[in-house]
Amino acid sequence: MDLFENNLASNAPLADRMRPRTMDEFFGQEHIIGKGKLLRRAIEADKLTSSIFYGPPGTGKTTLAYIIANTTGAAFEKLNAVTSGVKDVRKIIEEAESRLKMYQLPTYLLLDECHRWSKAQSDSILPAIEKGIIRFIGSTTENPMIAMTNAIVSRCRLFQFFALKQEDIKNVVLATIEDNERGYGDKNIDITDEAVDHLVNVANGDARAALNAIELAVLTTDPNEEGKIYIDLSVAEESIQKRAIRCDDREYYNMLSAFCKSLRGSSSDGALFWFGRLIHAGVDPRIIVRRMIAHASEDVGVANPAAMSQACAAADALEYNGFPEARLNIAQAIIMICESPKSNSVCVAVDKAFADAKDSYQVEVMPHLRYGQVRGAKEMGNGVGYKYAHDYPNSYVEQQYLPDDLADRTYYTPSDQGYEKKIKEIRENFRKNK
Repeated sequence: MDLFENNLASNAPLADRMRPRTMDEFFGQEHIIGKGKLLRRAIEADKLTSSIFYGPPGTGKTTLAYIIANTTGAAFEKLNAVTSGVKDVRKIIEEAESRLKMYQLPTYLLLDECHRWSKAQSDSILPAIEKGIIRFIGSTTENPMIAMTNAIVSRCRLFQFFALKQEDIKNVVLATIEDNERGYGDKNIDITDEAVDHLVNVANGDARAALNAIELAVLTTDPNEEGKIYIDLSVAEESIQKRAIRCDDREYYNMLSAFCKSLRGSSSDGALFWFGRLIHAGVDPRIIVRRMIAHASEDVGVANPAAMSQACAAADALEYNGFPEARLNIAQAIIMICESPKSNSVCVAVDKAFADAKDSYQVEVMPHLRYGQVRGAKEMGNGVGYKYAHDYPNSYVEQQYLPDDLADRTYYTPSDQGYEKKIKEIRENFRKNK
């Protein structure tokens, strides 16, 4: 390392300087890298295959990738999904292939924020992963089963990271205070137990949040008359004023479930609250809008057809206006869905129809319903006997539309809610006047 690299390293943020370099310095995630665990054995043996690390921020995903880089005999490349493109990937693949052919040297590729990659970018690396030219390591805060292409996920081993335990965060804080090389061991720091406990608690499982708070506290606190930098509870509170928002898989699905059940339960207040919690936790608003569109049919349906229009309009507003401008548009659609009369008749109908369709996939279309507008079709009976509805009063005529074995089946039964009550009346009038 030359003089300029030394300057860069010394001026790097504390969280970067204190990044663990070896497995022994790494705190947390004992379920995957504890002694004897599969991932640890694979790293130590330099046999790790393509993998995806996913979990909340500040839990060691990128750090573990760097540890792999420091311990492996393979080459190591890094890209960020936000700034890299297909051209960057192809260049790395070409260089990796050359290394493998000339020196039998494999290459690891770390891709940060890998859920941000498009399908085209993902597809560009698939052949290299399959041939073993690249050992892919994706790092993401999103559930890859939802946010990434199936093609990539199916070729990788998934390792889930969880928020660090308070004991792990405390060990990180204390190690930083004592480290002479990268931390603040060369400074005369006196930190109270209360201050440490507060930083550990408020960091909420995020080591980076705790380290950023320590750095701010040390750099903004003047030494006292004895030359000590004294960090008490009040300094700690000022340094980390806001609880780090965490949204792991369990919490994400729980909040999304609460949101959906509030929509179904006609609670505008509940749905708006969980909408806000999901947004503050960093959930993509498109996920929320997609659920609204689904529930507009699943729980409201034809009882109020306008609910679907409102949900789709909210999706359009999000696309055209972006967030937070579309916040009001989404809230309007949420209220419309919640305050609409509820009916699950659409959901029940389509489930029944799909079940029968699956079991009757070889059933022939009845002759009178077949397409009869091509040469020779009528001679084969196609379309013969079909009754054109508009030739009859009220544009309605009794006619068999289901196969013989299902002729008496009823899938859609309108409820007494909202517009479906009107549909019932219309149906009854049809049958009276047929």
